[in-house]
Amino acid sequence: MTINESIQKNLELFKQNSLQVIWQTGKNYYETAKEVVKPFENYGIKAFDFISHMDFAYAVADLVISRAGAIAISELCSVSKPVILIPSPNVAEDHQTKNAMTLVNNHAAVLVRDSEARQKLGPILIDLLNNIPEQQLLQENIKKISI
Repeated sequence: MTINESIQKNLELFKQNSLQVIWQTGKNYYETAKEVVKPFENYGIKAFDFISHMDFAYAVADLVISRAGAIAISELCSVSKPVILIPSPNVAEDHQTKNAMTLVNNHAAVLVRDSEARQKLGPILIDLLNNIPEQQLLQENIKKISI
């Protein structure tokens, strides 16, 4: 819910910055997202309930926003994209934060806490997209972790 609400809150910011967005909402939020994204579809912002060919989505992405589950982390390391991680606080022993911190401590990802995502995700995303050297460093470091 947090990521979906954070994306929804920042649609106008994404439009103003000419960002193309592939937004995977999950089934429960899709109907809401489908409606709120209508005014932005001509600006390259699309919502999907599920992306069955995630490899294609990763291939076209300049940057990925994700939770920090083990499989997601593994995929993100493999595709070596700059990533903003928003660990879910609703998992056993806060393991997603631990997963994320492995990348953050190796300067391979940016962390946004779930409790701060609605306020901070948009500005952090724009700052990172405007900082090519930082993106390259994150990409290089996440690739090292993949190996």
